Amino acid sequence: MNDIRPIYQNDFGIAFQWKKDKPSQSNKVQVIFRDIGLLLTQSELRHFSKCIADTVENGKGNLCGDCKTKEACRSLLLNTPAHQITFTVSYQEAIEVRDLINGTLFKLELDSYFGEL
Repeated sequence: MNDIRPIYQNDFGIAFQWKKDKPSQSNKVQVIFRDIGLLLTQSELRHFSKCIADTVENGKGNLCGDCKTKEACRSLLLNTPAHQITFTVSYQEAIEVRDLINGTLFKLELDSYFGEL
């Protein structure tokens, strides 16, 4: 943990920046959830946040009403900033990823705001 600067984490994942990044990569954030790692810019994080919001909104109505595992079923497709990569997630996982990404964006924007003061 000495090699990273944590930004935000929840029970589902963590977002951080590597301390030893090259200057060209210093604006990227490593996001890890489940067994997935993504290295994203702040712009890509915002795009991912919109993809997650779409998945959550569309996923609400697509849950099988009488299914006992509807909350855990990985039946939703989650697009990413890399248009060729899509994940399958459960509705609950989509909620957790949304919290992780939105919490990371909030913390980055807050740090940027206080850095400007």
